[in-house]
Amino acid sequence: MPGETDLQTLLSGMRPELNPGRFVFTMAEGGVPSGVSPVVMVAEQEGLTLVVPQAEADAAGMAYDYVAGWITLRVHSALAAVGLTAAVSRALADAGLSCNVVAGFHHDHLFVPYEQARQAVEVLQDLSRASS
Repeated sequence: MPGETDLQTLLSGMRPELNPGRFVFTMAEGGVPSGVSPVVMVAEQEGLTLVVPQAEADAAGMAYDYVAGWITLRVHSALAAVGLTAAVSRALADAGLSCNVVAGFHHDHLFVPYEQARQAVEVLQDLSRASS
C-alpha cells in the first residue's frame, strides 16, 4: 500500500508516539560493536553514525553527547510526500525544541532532547488537532 502524500491528511493523522527509552547518536569505527542494536545507521564519509539505546552505548563504551527521546509519527507517509518534515520541524522549532528527523519506509521518526520529549509530543498533538 502506498504512503499518504496529502499534507493535511498527514498532519491530522500523524499520531505521534513516544517510544520508551533513551537514545544516543554515536559513531562506530569498524562496524557495529557487539551487543549494540542500532535503530538508525547512516554511513557518512567521516564514519558510521548510529542511533542506539543509551544503555547499549554505555555498555560498549561508545562516546555521545546528545540523549534523545524517539517519537514515531504513526501515519504512513510516502517518501515523496512534501511538507510534513517542514511543518513538524517548524512547530517544534517555534516551541524551542530541536529535532532530528529520520524517514523510514512507512513512518517518520523524530529524535528530540530526552528531557523535552513529552513536550514535543504535546506540540505535535496540537499541530495534528489544528490540522483536522
